[in-house]
Amino acid sequence: MEEVRAGLRHRGIDPDKALQEIATLETARRRMIPEVEGLKRQQNASGDEIARAKRHGQDIGPVQEASRLRAQQIKQLGTQLDAIEGQRNRALLQIPNLPHATVPVGKSAADNVEVRRRGEPRTFDFEAKPHWELGEALGILDFERAARIAGARFAVLFGAGARLERALINFMLDLHTRQHGYREVEPPVMVNAAALTGTGNLPKFEADLFKIAGDWDLYLVPTAEVPLTNLHRGEILDGRELPIRYTAYTPCFRSEAGSYGQDVRGLIRQHQFDKVELVKLTTPEQSYGELESLVANAETVLDLLELPYRTVLLCTGDMGFASAKTYDLEVWLPSQKTYREISSCSNTEAFQARRANIKYRAGGTGKPEFVHTLNGSGLAIGRTLIAIVENYQQKDGSVVIPPALRPFMDGREVIEP
Repeated sequence: MEEVRAGLRHRGIDPDKALQEIATLETARRRMIPEVEGLKRQQNASGDEIARAKRHGQDIGPVQEASRLRAQQIKQLGTQLDAIEGQRNRALLQIPNLPHATVPVGKSAADNVEVRRRGEPRTFDFEAKPHWELGEALGILDFERAARIAGARFAVLFGAGARLERALINFMLDLHTRQHGYREVEPPVMVNAAALTGTGNLPKFEADLFKIAGDWDLYLVPTAEVPLTNLHRGEILDGRELPIRYTAYTPCFRSEAGSYGQDVRGLIRQHQFDKVELVKLTTPEQSYGELESLVANAETVLDLLELPYRTVLLCTGDMGFASAKTYDLEVWLPSQKTYREISSCSNTEAFQARRANIKYRAGGTGKPEFVHTLNGSGLAIGRTLIAIVENYQQKDGSVVIPPALRPFMDGREVIEP
């Protein structure tokens, strides 16, 4: 228990406050269960009592009345017990995952630890422009027309811009399936509440989601992590088939509530964006080795595109709700003169598996245990497009296409005004 309390403290949560409500509800639940079960046993025995009274010619009225009153009491206590269990479950779902022992303790992004850096940021002999200026001048990005259609934080890609987006998707999917061993999936882009609860998006982050109107219990996916992880919800897997590796391209939808300063402009933080996702299901013994390989898979995309980036280990105060350990990949953006997140790779250990009830049998026959689930962007397509446009911009406003991407652009080498 002290390990749990320490983990919560490191995540900036008061363990006394977080755990007291759960402990109170659990005590009430445990007190009520024997009472309800005892009444049910008495109720089951009342049938025999009535039969005996009849055989002896006794008045069965009092026994029937006692049975009726007991049935009402059972119903009332059952309703109270259901309410307590509901409150308890909701409180449990608000508790984040505990950090792995190797995660640095910290309060914010300032306490994250840089692990490695690859590639040198380019030195320009002219003033580097932001991607939204370059894209609009090239006629490949249009935010004004998107706003007419859907509002702020949407974009329309035209011509070579749309082709570049599609090329990046195909490039990443081919890389991950042909070289990294992932199985490609095309999942639904709408998911139910149970799926989002399984990955930890609900109930805590409902405000970040787009829900379908009407009587549908469906939401637009915030990331393909949700449908990919839930492919095996409620299943017991054969441990001999682990690890399972999935990749998928989907559009992603997030409300992005709040103000994000300069990120409101351009493609950095959109309500709709494209992403290639990587998801793994594996054993506890393999999961941290699989995390390192997942990070390497995402890094390979940036290496091949020859984009400067750094890999950062997030501290306890900056990790996502479901994560036990997270690495962020941050790509260099010349217009901002800083590194910005382009991929987040996490091991959630058994956190999501418990919520989604995903288990495995070691050797195919052992006792069922919870799998470990991992996920990461491989990569965020829009942010990769931003990085290419800004890092490969030329003085005349054109953009050179990275050599690795040219086969997916029919050999095209440059996007010109």
